Amino acid sequence: MEDIMVYQTINPATGELIKTYANISDQDLEAAITNAHKAFETKWRHCQVAERAKIVSNAAVLLRKKSEEYAYYLTLEMGKLLNEAQAEIRLSADILDYYAKKAEHYLKPKILPESQGAELHIEPLGILLGIVPWNFPYYQIARIAGPQLMVGNVLLLKHAENVPQSALTFGRLFEEAGAPTGIYTNIFASIQQIRRIIEDRRVRGVTLTGSERAGAAIAEHAGRNLKKSVLGMGGSDPLIVLKDAPIETTLDSALFGRMFNTGQCCVGSKRIIVIGKTRSKIFLDGFIQRMASLKAGDPHDPQTTWGPLSSENALNILLSQVALATHGGGRIAFGGKRIDRPGFYLEPTVLTNIGPNNPIYTQELFGPVVSFYSVENEEEAIRLANATPFGLGASVFTADVERGRKIAAQIESGMVFINQPVWTSAELPFGGIKNSGYGRELSELGFGEFVNQKLINIAPVGSPPWGPVVFD
Repeated sequence: MEDIMVYQTINPATGELIKTYANISDQDLEAAITNAHKAFETKWRHCQVAERAKIVSNAAVLLRKKSEEYAYYLTLEMGKLLNEAQAEIRLSADILDYYAKKAEHYLKPKILPESQGAELHIEPLGILLGIVPWNFPYYQIARIAGPQLMVGNVLLLKHAENVPQSALTFGRLFEEAGAPTGIYTNIFASIQQIRRIIEDRRVRGVTLTGSERAGAAIAEHAGRNLKKSVLGMGGSDPLIVLKDAPIETTLDSALFGRMFNTGQCCVGSKRIIVIGKTRSKIFLDGFIQRMASLKAGDPHDPQTTWGPLSSENALNILLSQVALATHGGGRIAFGGKRIDRPGFYLEPTVLTNIGPNNPIYTQELFGPVVSFYSVENEEEAIRLANATPFGLGASVFTADVERGRKIAAQIESGMVFINQPVWTSAELPFGGIKNSGYGRELSELGFGEFVNQKLINIAPVGSPPWGPVVFD
């Protein structure tokens, strides 16, 4: 029996079902793949870079121009605070602009200096399947669409089931920006349909941001079909506070790192590690005070500083993890309960006494829940930071930047930020190691993930059949 995904808008601030959307039919899916392949072969791959850049830049302009409309859907469908929705729109527009401006440079053939006549040319592959999550409905698309459309690939985009209006809105964005039919296609697909897309010979790669389970399934199926994949999965980012770190500003950063997007961020600061017992107590007290100052409410209200979780399922998973933590010997230092109000609100929560045998010691907490640790020295902090199956991001806070560099070099992750929580920008490569996935998005690294790096080797007329040559 086919596994049908249910695409619905449910307002997480009220629990109200707004609208349900039908899955794409097999016939419409085949038409979408056919149109995408035709658009790639006959038009998009052959466009001048400036022509592609005009469309992608137009999309950025429209995002900024209609930011209130676009922000509305983010807040309606996943409960994102209004100011954070606006920030996501600005970031998404910046990413599109970045690649529109940088693509010409990134696409220039590279001369290989060790061999005269050797050139490396960057060419697109074809149709890519993008599978993206709900926590940043526009940004997650932009960091695929920006580089991949500019390199000359075309996209089939399968969004999360709980943000269908956001998905449709972003699809219309490229239509309004002037993209030809087939360049960017939103699809409300089932799991079986996703498998068939990956199996289709016209589809040349797949990128996913999501859970470990989904990533493993996609990687296996892509591998069986000899398709390139890039995976961004979970994170359990440590935030390490060294003995010389200033307390107040570090507390502010820790609160932002944990509670941005109501804690629903793969690079959120999910584990706070403080060196020294006395400083740990001071830091824990200060962090709890900041958590207690947050105000729950309607995410459309600018005064709200703490919104709902994206779904009842997300809320129940976190409640289950908090229960597991306490049954395993952990202590709830603050929060830990569902709020008695409509919607999917969880109290900001701080867990302590989480030992290596606790069930959540190696789990990701995807929401407003942080685990807090006190350690004796830097070596213990590094061991604890690395004691996770994940390796996405990490933060180190210290008054000595060189000391921070030395700590950063010993942390097993794709990104380490010194004196800031992990953040993202178009020019910074984004990605992890271990169970956090592989490959990179954003920057020039993201531009080059789904391309043919074609060698063109030139020799003068009359050259011997083998070996390097010398040009006059």
